[in-house]
Amino acid sequence: MTRRFTVSGTNTAFSCAHCGLSVLPLSNGSVRNHCPACLHSLHLDVFPGDRAANCGGLLEPMEVEQHPKKGWMIAYRCQKCGHTGRNKAALDDPNQPDDFEALLAVSARQRD
Repeated sequence: MTRRFTVSGTNTAFSCAHCGLSVLPLSNGSVRNHCPACLHSLHLDVFPGDRAANCGGLLEPMEVEQHPKKGWMIAYRCQKCGHTGRNKAALDDPNQPDDFEALLAVSARQRD
């Protein structure tokens, strides 16, 4: 099974299932899949952007890492099924950038 990114009209606003923030779509045409304030997400994808997963569990940010080409990456674990995955942080979005302090907080937690 090959990994692939799919954008199927899913770049829409949503309310964060963890903190309730009204989250805006990314302005660059990519798909926002996590809250810029608390960095939580929902387990909705089988492949990034396809919205084909049946789980719907809360994805908790567990780690952050610096990727040489993609920049900051957030590693998640689903609280419902245990699925793990990674998503690119959106620190450069002009309308609603990810909270860098939240990224630092996740990073500090992973060191404890």
